[in-house]
Amino acid sequence: MNDQHIEPLGAKPAVEVRDIAEGPSFARRRWWTLLVVSGAQLLVVLDGTIVNIALPSAQSALGMSDASRQWAVTAYALAFGGLLLIGGRVSSALGHRRTFVIGLVGFAASSALGGAAVTPELLFAARALQGVFAAVLAPAGLSLLSTTFTEPRERGRAFGVFAAVGAAGSALGLVAGGLLTEYASWRWCLYINVPVALLALLGATRMQPDRPLRGDGPLDVAGALLSASGFAAVVYAFSEAESLGWDSSKVLALLTGGILLLAVFAVVEVRTPRPLLPMRVLLHRARAGALIAITLLFVAMFGFYLFMSYYTQTVLGYSPVQAGLALLINALAALVGSTLIAGRLHGRVPPGMLILPGLLAAAGGMFILTRLTPQSADVLPQYLAPALVLTGLGLGCVMPPTASLATANMHPRDIGAASAAYNASQQLGAALGTALLNTVAATTTASYLAAPHHATQTAASVHGYTAALTVAFGILVATACIVAPLTATRTAREADTQR
Repeated sequence: MNDQHIEPLGAKPAVEVRDIAEGPSFARRRWWTLLVVSGAQLLVVLDGTIVNIALPSAQSALGMSDASRQWAVTAYALAFGGLLLIGGRVSSALGHRRTFVIGLVGFAASSALGGAAVTPELLFAARALQGVFAAVLAPAGLSLLSTTFTEPRERGRAFGVFAAVGAAGSALGLVAGGLLTEYASWRWCLYINVPVALLALLGATRMQPDRPLRGDGPLDVAGALLSASGFAAVVYAFSEAESLGWDSSKVLALLTGGILLLAVFAVVEVRTPRPLLPMRVLLHRARAGALIAITLLFVAMFGFYLFMSYYTQTVLGYSPVQAGLALLINALAALVGSTLIAGRLHGRVPPGMLILPGLLAAAGGMFILTRLTPQSADVLPQYLAPALVLTGLGLGCVMPPTASLATANMHPRDIGAASAAYNASQQLGAALGTALLNTVAATTTASYLAAPHHATQTAASVHGYTAALTVAFGILVATACIVAPLTATRTAREADTQR
């Protein structure tokens, strides 16, 4: 497979000369960029889960109906997933730092609006606006990181920290959501974004400035409309499948329509001179492997988080805060995997030697939980803790090399698109995983209850959870088999330059 705009191996003299010329000051700016971008990444990831915990309280305070409450989550997911590719193009056209600042300001303002909402409609609109600004913030941040850190070992450490924040963010969102809702107010699950965004905004003023690309042509309007509507339709279909079932005419229509729109989008992108998502971004072998790995890992992991929350609260009787604190084991393991393992080994070993063991470690964690029964004793030390450690280490080992591969050695005008594609892969995986594995669990639970063996609700629920986690285990093993030949390279650096 070809990537027509890959820079030749070792073609980084401009960065090295500037680094020497500006000395320690420029080096400090690089690490300052990492801190600021990681803070913004935490905002984006946190908001994917923190509102879930606060939703029952928000529903009661604002008088939401059961049918409409999902829009507090769905509005964010649709706007974020649907507009990511456009956000990537905007980032390249305006300059990554400028776009990053716009995203931070907009995210803070829309978070404040949501926290102050007095009607359900205002909350839904604010959540949609959060998604819009997250769609420009996420690809701009990853692009800044990719263009700032080019030396292999520093790049490994930087992407390790960035991935640690992303990996731990979902679990931290559950903990923070529980604590804020229980001891403050559900509104603080939105207000908390404002000071974090303002601190990141202050830090952004010390980041190395970049320049927008000139002469990149007008926006690919057809591609923008097709990608936004196609991604939004697919994400919405996944969210509706949880309650309506996969055989619902609405879900099937949305899935069919979304897939057709994305197929037309691919045809348009091949033919347009200035595509929103150049196909060379996807057709690079190692980059394709990275995108497949992160998509399917998120399918499995978001189902895993969902069932950890359900199991610990409904079967073990944990409070929301206790359930969130249990997930901190996973967050700490992800931190170790991404910084102490993947971050240190980046540039020393081929990416596949991090991605494949990471996928298999996560699969091992899932497999442990498939052995659970309603009668299992010492669940936390014998089942939950080992599973949380293995899945966290796996997530931490996979995210840094996949994020690096997705954006490595790109032509400047393609970095925004590659960053957006990576973030879109995560969003699609998360939406599909939650819907697919929840459906498997619900269907299996119902069948178990209907069988003539007088099963209790607890036994049926545990059976449903283990069935869903068995599917997640199979997905991760299959992903390792698919990704192995795509990321197989003789050296670590060859992965960034293979043609």
